Amino acid sequence: MPLSDPTGPFQPQAANPAIRPTPARDGIVEYQLYIDGAFTPAASGGRIESTDPVSGKVWSTIARAQNEDVDRAVMAAHRAFNDPAWRGLSATARGALLRKLGDLIAENAAWLAQLEMKDNGKLIAELTVQMSYLPNYYYYYGGMADKLQGATIPTDKPGVINYTRYEPLGVVACIMPWNSPLPLMSFKLAAALAAGNTVVLKPSEFTSASTLEFAKLVELAGFPKGVVNVVTGYGHEMGEALVAHPKVERIAFTGGPVAGRIINEQAARAMKRVTLELGGKSPNIIFEDADLDQAIKGAVAGIFAASGQTCVAGSRLLLQRSIHDRFVERLVDFLKDIRFGHPSNPDTQIAPISTAPQLAKIEEYVAIATAEGAKLVRGGKRAAVADWPNGLFYEPTIFTDVKNSMRIAQEEVFGPVLSIIPFEDEEEAVQIANDTIFGLAAGVWTRDLARGLRMTEKIRAGTVWVNNYRSTSITSPFGGFGMSGIGREGGMTGIMEYVELKSVWLSTGVEIPNPFIRR
Repeated sequence: MPLSDPTGPFQPQAANPAIRPTPARDGIVEYQLYIDGAFTPAASGGRIESTDPVSGKVWSTIARAQNEDVDRAVMAAHRAFNDPAWRGLSATARGALLRKLGDLIAENAAWLAQLEMKDNGKLIAELTVQMSYLPNYYYYYGGMADKLQGATIPTDKPGVINYTRYEPLGVVACIMPWNSPLPLMSFKLAAALAAGNTVVLKPSEFTSASTLEFAKLVELAGFPKGVVNVVTGYGHEMGEALVAHPKVERIAFTGGPVAGRIINEQAARAMKRVTLELGGKSPNIIFEDADLDQAIKGAVAGIFAASGQTCVAGSRLLLQRSIHDRFVERLVDFLKDIRFGHPSNPDTQIAPISTAPQLAKIEEYVAIATAEGAKLVRGGKRAAVADWPNGLFYEPTIFTDVKNSMRIAQEEVFGPVLSIIPFEDEEEAVQIANDTIFGLAAGVWTRDLARGLRMTEKIRAGTVWVNNYRSTSITSPFGGFGMSGIGREGGMTGIMEYVELKSVWLSTGVEIPNPFIRR
C-alpha cells in the first residue's frame, strides 16, 4: 500500500475492503467510542482534537468519554463475559478467533503502520517492522488458549479427588500510553482474550486512532459484541471510574510511575489485581574490552531510536573511565549527519517528539541538567527541519560530567537525552546501575562472557541485554523491579496474569464420616 501524501488529507485505506473508512468532516476524521459492538458518540457529545506532530495540524478528533460512557463500556464487557456466545466457547475456539485476528492484522499491517505514524510521529520504517510482527502476539496467545492445564493433586484425604483449573477473571481494563499504542495494547489484549476475559481498552488521548481502527479488525474476526470495547478521553476525567468500577477485575497499565501509583492505590481499595509497567532509567554499561563499533550502535539505538520515547531507553550510558573520552568523541561524530524529516520518508532517521507537552518536558529536563552542572556536548535544543517548521523535532542530546545523583540521571525524561557517567570497575558499574528507584532494563557490553553473566546476576532489572539492546519477543516475559512496575507481560507468564486458580474437591462416593462422632 503506498504511503499517504504527507502534505495532503490523511485518508489511509485498509487492504481488506470490508473495513470501511471512518467518516470525516471538512477533512478531519471523527472517531467515536466503540462499545458493545458499535461505534457510538460520548454521552456528552464532547470531542478532543488530535494533532499531527510533524505538521502541527489537527487531523482527527476523538470522543471525550465521561463516567457514564465508562459504565456503558464496562457493563457491555460484563454482559459479554457471561454470554454463552463468548463464555460458551471452548478454549480452542477462542484460540482460533485470536489466530484469525492475527491474520487480519497481517493483511492490514501497512494501514495500521500509517495510522500510528500519523498519530504519534514514529518512523514508518520502525512501524512497518512493528506492525509486521504484531500478528505474532495473537498467534502466540491463540495457541496458548487451550493449553492452560490444571493438575490432579495427590492428597492425604481418602475418598476425594482434588484437581485445579484456571478460569478467566472477568472484565479487564487495559490502559495504554501514546508511544507504542498497538504493541503495548496487544501485550495485554491477546493474553486477556486467550484466557477468556472481556476487555475495555483506554488508549492515550493523544493516540487513540489506531486502537479504534483496530476494533474493526476485532469485529471482522468474529468476536462477539462487547468482548472488546474502546473508550477514549482524558484519564483525569474518567480514569478513576474505569479503575474503580465494581465490574472491573483487573487493570493492566503502561505509563508513568505517578499515574501507576494512583492506579495501584485505587485498585487496592477493592483488592483488584494490577499489572503495571511504569518505565525506567536504564543503564547501558560499556566495558573497555567491548566491541566499541557495536557498542556505539547499541548506545545510539538504546536512547535515540524512537527519539528516546521508549520505556527501555538506555538513558544512562555508563562508560569505563579508560575509554570514556574517545567513546564520547566517536559517539558525537556518529551523530553528526543524522537525518531529520517526515516519518513517512524511509531515509528519515530521527522522528519528532509525539506530543507538545512531552517536548516541553524534555526542554525542562535539559535546563535542569545544565543548572545542576552537567556538561552539554551535543544537542540541547529543538531541531529546525526544512518543510516542517511546526514539527516537534528535538536534537539528540548528550550530557557528560553527570553524577548519578543528578535529576537527569534519576528521573525518566522520555526523550532523546543521554546522560554519560564514568565508572572504574565492575563493582562501581553495578553500584551506579542499581542506584535508582527503577529496574526495567539494562545493557552490558563486554567480550568477557563470564563478566557478562556476572553482571546479569548483579543488576536489578527485569530485562538485561548482553552485547545487544532492545531485543524483544512475545515469547519472553517483560516487566521490571522497583518503581518500574508490578507483574509481567509476554511469554507464558503473561497469560497467568489474567486467570484465577481454582481448587476442586470431588467425592468418589466413599461415605463421609459424621463430624460429630469422635472416632
